[in-house]
Amino acid sequence: MNKITLDEISQQTKAVIRDIPDFPKKGIIFKDIMPLLANHDVFSKTIKFMADHYRGRGITKVIGIEARGFILAAPIAIELQAGMIPVRKKGKLPYKTISKTYDLEYGQDTLEIHEDAVKPGEKVLIVDDVLATGGTIKAVCELVEKLNAKVESIAMLIELDFLKGREKISGHDLFSLIKY
Repeated sequence: MNKITLDEISQQTKAVIRDIPDFPKKGIIFKDIMPLLANHDVFSKTIKFMADHYRGRGITKVIGIEARGFILAAPIAIELQAGMIPVRKKGKLPYKTISKTYDLEYGQDTLEIHEDAVKPGEKVLIVDDVLATGGTIKAVCELVEKLNAKVESIAMLIELDFLKGREKISGHDLFSLIKY
């Protein structure tokens, strides 16, 4: 079997992502990945392609961001033979945590990670479904760095270029499977 190209997997994945207009509010076009998750063929190819992008880079932990990031991070971690670490909203993790509060378009949010989730020097891959304005991913990078681990890269299923989220994490390696 020939190896699939980025363009091929991007097109196949885009074809099963559904646009939902005016969700969660008027003027927003929500990128719904649920049809992707329901399509075993495309979902498995997508996960394998994203994991293959990072093979041989010494990643020991894959971080998934609540909630859709968990769905992508877990199978990628399995493919990379790495641990999977959840980053959750405040108050959802049962053990001692460190937290980062960051600004949203309207207000603030706080993310937490267990204080022993990663060890100093570990190479971490951060995974999420959508890169929009970049505030969430920047906060997660700061949590990882506070624990003295290295953000080896950030993997996004979708990047919304027009929101310029990449600029907030300009010092980090970023791979996006699909760009809108």
